[in-house]
Amino acid sequence: MKIALLVRFALTAVVLLIAILVAHALWKHYMYSPWTRDGRVRAEIVRIAPDVTGLVTQVNVIDNQTVKKGDLLFVIDRERYRDAVDIAKANLAAAQAAAQVAAANIDAALASAAQSKSNYDMYAAQSSRRELLNDVISAEDRTNAQSAATAARAGLSRAQASQEQASASRQQALAAVTQAQVALAAAQLNFDRTEVRAPVDGYVTNLTIRVGDYASAGVPGVALIDSHSYWIYGYFEETKLPQVRIGDRVDIRLMSGGVRLQGTVESTARGITDAAAPAGADMLANVNPTFNWVRLAQRVPVRVRIDTEHMPPGTVLAAGMTATLIVHPHETGASR
Repeated sequence: MKIALLVRFALTAVVLLIAILVAHALWKHYMYSPWTRDGRVRAEIVRIAPDVTGLVTQVNVIDNQTVKKGDLLFVIDRERYRDAVDIAKANLAAAQAAAQVAAANIDAALASAAQSKSNYDMYAAQSSRRELLNDVISAEDRTNAQSAATAARAGLSRAQASQEQASASRQQALAAVTQAQVALAAAQLNFDRTEVRAPVDGYVTNLTIRVGDYASAGVPGVALIDSHSYWIYGYFEETKLPQVRIGDRVDIRLMSGGVRLQGTVESTARGITDAAAPAGADMLANVNPTFNWVRLAQRVPVRVRIDTEHMPPGTVLAAGMTATLIVHPHETGASR
């Protein structure tokens, strides 16, 4: 009897010890092993807004359609922007014609100034010769010669002023040409921007824009998910973060069909919102006087890059999917 009792006691002790060891291992695995079921597939979302305002006259895509960079998404009424281009072209032509007239005026002013200079030189020389012949030529002739030279000098000054005025007018005309060229470039740009195209490869999502809608510049009209930007955010408990390092290999299991993917830890978030300590009306910390004795570990986002090169064929990724992540510490992605 004693032997049987000892055997039963020993078996019970062994089973209890095994249960304790298993419970301890499970506890350590649950509390400290770097894994989480709270993983979310994320992607870059491009909020496409038109650069011009007007009625939508054409929509070239449907909801959930795959598009390539440069594909036409929708078109805004082009007529008024085409008219603006035509007006800008006409203004440029007028400015160029005015510049040509200004250039011709400069040529005329230069010719007038040259003639005035020639006349002045002639009358000035005559006046000088008559001054030297004061014994032969009467005082009246000498005075008339001086007056003619003075008048010629005044004419030369007026011609030079006209030349400077013509030069200023030409500079103003050239500036007007530059302004007209800039206005034409802006009008042409606005006309080109009436066609809204995809800036990246991706998927049109939740399409709501329709023909006849009024599109406002800067207001998003189409959401486009970048097909090359998928990653996963794993929300790891803070007790597990010491085991997570950048470059560690990650096993990814999507809840959608249990698809298995591979990934690599890219980075860890450096801050999360402290919901328990909001600021009060006077900008001071609003400290809650109560304290919960059961403290739950905070969850911190860890960014995981998906290995798209080894993704199973036909895998469908959608932003918002749930996944389980298991990090393998000290195993880098290059060692697979």
